[in-house]
Amino acid sequence: MTNLNAKPRIQLAEQLAEATGEALRQDLARQERALLVLSGGSTPVPFFEALSRQALPWERVDVTLADERWVSESSEASNARLVRCHLLQGEAEVANFVSLTTDDETPEQGVEAVTRRIEALPWPACMVVLGMGGDGHTASLFPDNRELELGLTTDAPVLAVRTPSQPQARITLSADRLHQARRHVLHITGDDKRSVLARAMSGDDSRELPIRAFLSCPLAVYWAP
Repeated sequence: MTNLNAKPRIQLAEQLAEATGEALRQDLARQERALLVLSGGSTPVPFFEALSRQALPWERVDVTLADERWVSESSEASNARLVRCHLLQGEAEVANFVSLTTDDETPEQGVEAVTRRIEALPWPACMVVLGMGGDGHTASLFPDNRELELGLTTDAPVLAVRTPSQPQARITLSADRLHQARRHVLHITGDDKRSVLARAMSGDDSRELPIRAFLSCPLAVYWAP
């Protein structure tokens, strides 16, 4: 069966890749290194592949994630695996990828080491590309997080989170750290996500729909059916 939404989603991915490439070029023209913060899931795969084809001095680009499941990088559930398979290819292979996981058994044990990695990166980020779930979560800031209030308010860059609706423990950048970027993008597809975003824009309680924490900053929305 043909996916009627495939073409606009590919076009959207290409447009976002071009915009990201241009942002990186602008920042690299005035500084030695630039940081790109990406999100996982299935939506960004064509964006990652299109971005990998952008002509850039990739050796001067640092890439990290907005959040990660506390799993091995070999796991199908790993966002790092997604980035390595679909973005760090060809010329983009030489970009410096900074993982959010360690060999520790739990994210609570690994959060200190990950914090040091994140703080060593060239902030403010050139761009943060966020995704959004049907429950309004972004990064690993879920409405049912036990640590949601902390994630929305702390000035710590990284925190471990436990979410009853999710099978794996996670680690996520805090809202404060995600705000520390020159550009913010929300990359979503499907009518259901558009409806969630519309609902988010009609209120201000970030604990109900955590994506609201980013609606107060300039947020470029990239959406396709």
